[in-house]
Amino acid sequence: MIIDINSDIGEGMDSQESLMPYLTSVNIACGGHAGDESTMKLSVDQATRHGLKIGAHPGYPDKANFGRLELNMPLSEVEQFVYQQICALTAFTAIVHVKPHGALYNQAVKNAALARAIARGTARFSHHVTLVGLAGSLMLSVFQEEGFLVAGEAFADRRYEADGSLRSRKFTDALITDPEEAAAQAQKLAKSGLAQTICIHSDTPGAVLIAAAVAKALR
Repeated sequence: MIIDINSDIGEGMDSQESLMPYLTSVNIACGGHAGDESTMKLSVDQATRHGLKIGAHPGYPDKANFGRLELNMPLSEVEQFVYQQICALTAFTAIVHVKPHGALYNQAVKNAALARAIARGTARFSHHVTLVGLAGSLMLSVFQEEGFLVAGEAFADRRYEADGSLRSRKFTDALITDPEEAAAQAQKLAKSGLAQTICIHSDTPGAVLIAAAVAKALR
């Protein structure tokens, strides 16, 4: 079974390079929810050493809440900050994909107008990148309508609700921290055929052990 394994990096986790032997792509925070010039450059250098595909990971410009607070920003502002964050990262490297972060991602799962703003912000940079979004969700359809190739994403280390959305982090069981459980979920999601990429968050407790178990299960 061949499937992309990704992680969100550049978010202040010192252990992020330890994940990289088990990954095939990374999404680098580019100054919105986290990150600055030094973390972007470090992350690019590490990912390049490991031969990983690199993408931008724009989030709400809200470092105080790590981009996890739902905001009601004008769509024109969403377009602008998505574009600006992509440009910030591409000062250091070429990218092949864009994946929204946190609340921006989760809101766009069900909000077509917000998903369209993300796509149009990305389009200001280029249509020649893949947009990543929750597998089976509305946001992927919107991204395709805006002329993008898309990749459906599933999560090894997050629990799901019955409707296919991610369980909110406000619940204590939102994360899966047992490596074998995460690997089993990743394998199940990959076999569903909906997902082209599986995410392991770099800030999940035990992320490196989870990544190793997931990579073993999927490869």
